Amino acid sequence: MDWQDDGIILSVKKHGETSAIVNLLTPMQGRHAGLVRSGFGKRLRGILQPGNKVQASWRARLPEHLGNFTIEPMKAYAANALTDARRLAALSSACSLIEASLPEREPHPAILEGLEILLGALDDDDVWPVIYVKWEIGLLTELGFGLDLTKCAATGSTEDLTHVSPRTGRAVSSAAAKPYKERLLPLPAFLLDSSAPANIDEGLRLTGYFLENHVFQYRDTELPSSRRRLAERFRE
Repeated sequence: MDWQDDGIILSVKKHGETSAIVNLLTPMQGRHAGLVRSGFGKRLRGILQPGNKVQASWRARLPEHLGNFTIEPMKAYAANALTDARRLAALSSACSLIEASLPEREPHPAILEGLEILLGALDDDDVWPVIYVKWEIGLLTELGFGLDLTKCAATGSTEDLTHVSPRTGRAVSSAAAKPYKERLLPLPAFLLDSSAPANIDEGLRLTGYFLENHVFQYRDTELPSSRRRLAERFRE
């Protein structure tokens, strides 16, 4: 069994003295792991960083085996993140969320496409935080917990949408939300209007609520610690 595909590195774990188990997200194979021999050697150590795009060749005797990767570099996205704490937190969070939530060997090209857009924007601090929040909304949709922010769940109105129902993930207008405000989640204006100030902390609180309570809770696990650290960075 063998295949070739491009992919983004999600994680790298040491195996034995110098080898590494590498987890990739690829367009055709989805989230897929493999062994890279001498992955912690001089030639590959700088390439095998979460967030980097690589060309991977995978080979195994049987499909269910871990198999071996041969890796060649394509784009060093990780370099844009290593010098800035928020960028690094975003990269780590995105990779960890994918690894913890997507099933193995199941293609999710939309998530990969969004991830690469995010990684490519990490050198622009005015842009990438908004992309990140919208990427998490896309991840929720892909996992079957999509938010509907297009109209009010109670009235059908598309005007003055200010809150989100924590139960349904649907938007609620200001008028309809008034009696229940304390039970609802704020809807950041920048998610509806690109000219509105980007309250990233509020955006991460919204997506974080649904990730924690509608994704990870059902898997009997916690939100990845790297995602919590990202939220903390935007509360500072």
